[in-house]
Amino acid sequence: MRKKVLEGSILFVSVVKWLFLASCAGVAAGLASALFLKLLAASIVYAQKFPYYFALLPLALVLSGIITKYLAPEAAGGGTGSVIEAVHKHSGKMKLMAVPVKLVVTILTVATGGSAGKEGPCAQIGAGVCSALSDLLKFDARDRKKLVICGISAGFAAVFGTPIAGAIYGVEVLFIGALMYDVLLPSFVAGVVGFQVASSLGITYFHDPVNFVPLFSSMVFIKVCIGGIFFGLCSLLFVEMLRLGEWTNKRIKLWEPLKGAVGGVTLVILALIFSTKYMGLGLDTMASALQGDDIPPGAFLLKMLFTSVTLNFGGSGGLVTPTYFIGATAGNVFGQFLGFDPALFAAIGMVSLLAGASNTPISASIMAVELFGPEVGSYAAVSCIISFLMSGHRSMYPNQVLSTAKSQSLVVESGREMGDIDDVGVKLRPNSVAGQVFRGYRKVQKKTPPRK
Repeated sequence: MRKKVLEGSILFVSVVKWLFLASCAGVAAGLASALFLKLLAASIVYAQKFPYYFALLPLALVLSGIITKYLAPEAAGGGTGSVIEAVHKHSGKMKLMAVPVKLVVTILTVATGGSAGKEGPCAQIGAGVCSALSDLLKFDARDRKKLVICGISAGFAAVFGTPIAGAIYGVEVLFIGALMYDVLLPSFVAGVVGFQVASSLGITYFHDPVNFVPLFSSMVFIKVCIGGIFFGLCSLLFVEMLRLGEWTNKRIKLWEPLKGAVGGVTLVILALIFSTKYMGLGLDTMASALQGDDIPPGAFLLKMLFTSVTLNFGGSGGLVTPTYFIGATAGNVFGQFLGFDPALFAAIGMVSLLAGASNTPISASIMAVELFGPEVGSYAAVSCIISFLMSGHRSMYPNQVLSTAKSQSLVVESGREMGDIDDVGVKLRPNSVAGQVFRGYRKVQKKTPPRK
């Protein structure tokens, strides 16, 4: 009996402790994220007063590269990857300098037309503030790690406008196939508080309930499953496009910041050839896709290209907003091409691309409910899970750690970062059904005589 009382008392103290700490993390991350979002919005409005504002992009990417190289290298690129690495390898220890640097270089990139998002910076800013708070309170490695994860969740919730999905995303994005259950409560609290603080400071969010959702039927279900396969393949293509940009960057023998000029000039040329709608956040095009308007068939492919060039050549910003754009436009085109409702499939595609590219099907499914209403939730969940499976063992965040393979028919070494999976390889399990079918197919191929 005494042991049960002791256990209950310890758990009660732990709950109270993390309710307080997570609330502090939510307030700090919410304030920092709101400041960043307001500065970013004002910068975009000011820059777009000039008709050829994107002509400054080469200079902006060079400046961004110089600032990150000499002040905070971890602020380069998307931001979320650096936070994941800090959690896995440094127990959440982050340099406070990365916070103001990330804010400045992201504004430089996005305001001048770079294709990047705003959620990665918010996650990095929230995590950086919480890491500094942990040092101030002299936390041990375990508690610092938990508080930094709270900062990630609060940052995501503050920028997404989806407190539940944002909180789950901050936990789910760390591992593939596993959740840190001991961090769920503080993450939820930090996410809700961060969202409330940011919204109370005037940050507005996108919410677009789908007006028409068809009643469940076998045909609709089949369409959603086909859509999930398509979105999974799009996720795979997006990740490979990011890798191609990184590979190209390494082949160019120039001073690293100067590569920003190469990327910036490339983006300016692409914008003049195609359109400026693939630059910046792209919120207007995304909204058009979700309303069912006609979208150019190659819009999602061009956004992949613009984003890869931006983030691999000196730019800084998040990956989720471009993923939203790619998913919404791909879903719209998919719906138009196959005679489905383009608005419905734009909504499903938007969250399915997130599930596939970042390996977060749970938070993406919840996000569908928070953004588009509960009626679309069941369809979106099916599509998100299929997209997650179809994207394979790849991720737009190479620092994610694999906890379990996506199929029992595959042998993949768990505990590795996703960026290292290609070096080790994914093998087919010989005694699995898929392995036996594949071996049988190879035997048939060997026995078939060649055509004369």
